[in-house]
Amino acid sequence: MQFRFRLILAVVFALIVGWTTQVFAQETAHGAGQEAALEAGHGGEEHHTLPLKPAELLHIGPFTITNSMMVTWFVAVGIILLAQLATRKIKPVPTGLQNFWEWMVESLHNFLESMIGRDLVKKTFWFFATVFIFILCLNWFGLIPGVGTIGWGHHNPGGGFTVTRPLLRGANADLNLTFAMACTFFVCWIVWAVQANGVGGVITHLFAPKGNTKGVLKLLMIFIFFIVGWLEIVSILFRPISLSFRLFGNVYAGEIMLESMAVAGGQFFAWLISIPFYFLEVLVGFVQALVFMLLTAVFTLLIASHEGGHEPAHH
Repeated sequence: MQFRFRLILAVVFALIVGWTTQVFAQETAHGAGQEAALEAGHGGEEHHTLPLKPAELLHIGPFTITNSMMVTWFVAVGIILLAQLATRKIKPVPTGLQNFWEWMVESLHNFLESMIGRDLVKKTFWFFATVFIFILCLNWFGLIPGVGTIGWGHHNPGGGFTVTRPLLRGANADLNLTFAMACTFFVCWIVWAVQANGVGGVITHLFAPKGNTKGVLKLLMIFIFFIVGWLEIVSILFRPISLSFRLFGNVYAGEIMLESMAVAGGQFFAWLISIPFYFLEVLVGFVQALVFMLLTAVFTLLIASHEGGHEPAHH
């Protein structure tokens, strides 16, 4: 029962993140249609570069639905349905889909517990496991043939068809989603920090001098750590930006690389040249999901650990 509750809670979070991207996508999506039109009419030349802005598909009231949001929702709903199927009838000896989900969740749980400790993983596992599964599924879904190549476009004068508004787009190749996930983590990080240390404890963690000093040296250390505390605040505020751009940059660059290799191979050898790069992107998709989870876990450990009183993690 505890396993089922954790898993359902984790995958529901994936759908919440998908809806969160609406807020960030509205401003950047408005220029996508104009950009696609310019690309289509640029001297009749084919365009082989993935645009930074996702393409608009439709509007529901004030909300703009983009092709990257469609992928986000589809993957989130798929994860939730698979979790429901895996936990619908719990068996003492798991088989099939239940066996796979239990293996994956338990492996992630044991890995995180060895890194951040048992007490902290009980509180935060639902987030870290969901982030890893969600990002991994999004990265691999974006590699399915047809994502980014099926949609609306125009016929070229020399023959062929150029897609200027794809129906689907790799979700993590959209900065709106990666920034939304990073901001969601930042909110959770603040809550966990206050729960672990209290408001005063967080301030002390940032500004209080470390070590045992006396006299003039203690006054000097107070001044130094006061300055260091402000630098730490700047570093903390930049964490959502670094997390979002790291994931977005790697996935977006991978999309561009695969598209460039397909163009370089021509009409007959595009599939052959793209094969090694395709499997490279499969590995990159896994690594980037792992890196995002590890960085968020380490950031949480740094603020939630207590000197001399916290359960040590097994490294």
